[in-house]
Amino acid sequence: MNLPQVVSREDWLTARKELLAREKELTRARDALNADRRRLPMVRVDKEYRFEGPDGPVSLLELFAGRRQLMVGHFMFDPSWTDGCSSCSAAAEELSPGLYAHLAVRDTTLVHVSRAPLDKILDYQRRRGWTFPWYSSYGSDFNYDYAVTMDDSVAPVIYNYKTLDEHRAAGTDYYFSGPQPSEQPGMSCFLRDGDTVFHTYSTYGRGAEQLGGSYYFLDLTALGRQEQWEEPKDRAGFAREPQPDFHE
Repeated sequence: MNLPQVVSREDWLTARKELLAREKELTRARDALNADRRRLPMVRVDKEYRFEGPDGPVSLLELFAGRRQLMVGHFMFDPSWTDGCSSCSAAAEELSPGLYAHLAVRDTTLVHVSRAPLDKILDYQRRRGWTFPWYSSYGSDFNYDYAVTMDDSVAPVIYNYKTLDEHRAAGTDYYFSGPQPSEQPGMSCFLRDGDTVFHTYSTYGRGAEQLGGSYYFLDLTALGRQEQWEEPKDRAGFAREPQPDFHE
């Protein structure tokens, strides 16, 4: 196993301060990027979407629960599946009730939406012991319009703002390796002005890492995420089952 070099405390402190300077640069760059994200233009949502929830059908506007902002986690759950996506499930496990409460204080609602019928969602949610807001978009165009269900018989196949040909050229066509229709993860954000809803932002692939979770904790450790694509190689020994090499 390729472990870090062993040095004196003085040499470690020198190296740590050099890295700290780069971390501060990244913090300032992230602040600037976040500001530019807030400056993005927005698009008015004119289509009427209907979702099924535990208390009956709701509109996109009603998902806001009266707040100004709405974040929609695109949870991969095909109508033919018995269980939701394992990766999406792992991410959902990291969302505590406190997170939803803190978002609500900032006038923001977080929900999850999947294409599976509501009965499958509720059954899976019950088996996992989850209580977060989760709605079905079954029979709706929502997943297709926000590019998380790939089915070229319904809509042009685009993921993470790239066509299949563009992904092939970039070497990231693994997103399209399975049969269609297929599900992909993402997060979409909406803003409400009165009863008018605007789409402000969507992110896909590794863009969802901005939500934090265990990966960001592991990034601080010597062994990292223990994925094959990470540098330096052979740091963790990959004793566990390797995960798909999705790292765009």
